[in-house]
Amino acid sequence: MSSLRFLAEMHVFGILIHPWKIVGLTGSLVFGLRFMIQWIASERARKSVIPFGFWECSAIGSLLMLSYFALYQRDSVGVISTAMPLPIYLRNLYFRYTHHQAKHAGNQPRPAE
Repeated sequence: MSSLRFLAEMHVFGILIHPWKIVGLTGSLVFGLRFMIQWIASERARKSVIPFGFWECSAIGSLLMLSYFALYQRDSVGVISTAMPLPIYLRNLYFRYTHHQAKHAGNQPRPAE
């Protein structure tokens, strides 16, 4: 039974690590990776773009952090700060999955310069 206790809770560099903390840290990492994805996509395009992966990382990271703050920490500030922008991320994913063709000229690709 003591070996299972090691899996449930351990100290790494003096910091208590447990499954809920791993959920929260993973959410924070995924959420932070969205900026790296956006930066790489913008560098490749040679202009500012927001790739699809940005919205996926935003939604997944927010859901993981929301579960950490709501279920484990029960921190209203954390819940509000992660839940407020979540509908925007989910709406952009919805647009991506349901709308395949541009509806107006603003969505057309830019002509080559």
